Amino acid sequence: MLLAFNTIQQWLDSVNRRKRFFCNGVGAALDLLVRLTLANVFFSSGWVKFLDWDSTLFLFQEEYKVPFLPADAAAFLATGAELGLSVLLALGLLTRFSALGLFVLNGVAVVAYYGTLKDSPAALLSHWYWGLLLCSVMVGSIKQLTADFWIKRVFF
Repeated sequence: MLLAFNTIQQWLDSVNRRKRFFCNGVGAALDLLVRLTLANVFFSSGWVKFLDWDSTLFLFQEEYKVPFLPADAAAFLATGAELGLSVLLALGLLTRFSALGLFVLNGVAVVAYYGTLKDSPAALLSHWYWGLLLCSVMVGSIKQLTADFWIKRVFF
């Protein structure tokens, strides 16, 4: 009887180890996919702003109504944040900080550009999706496929 119990316990332990390994791997891969997708969205937007700076300044002066900031400062900060934070997010370096920064940027974009976004439900919905995905990155655990994970593992 005791031998049967030990055999069943060993089998359950083996199944549990495989399940944990599989879930950790899939979770890390999904986290990487989400981070790369978001980084691509925000980096592409920042790159377009950077490449055509005159148009960017014009849009921030005439079209986007960013609260509490002069248009030139808002354009500079938004472009820098989109480029810098998206790279950090893709690398998984300061992951939660970069996700929070992009979340705030996304929220400000919705507020500043709501006049146009309200007429385009698909665009508004995209901002909602990005915000939710950024929240999932902020509240999730540090996964193996991030620089944060390896820095913590090596130095702490």
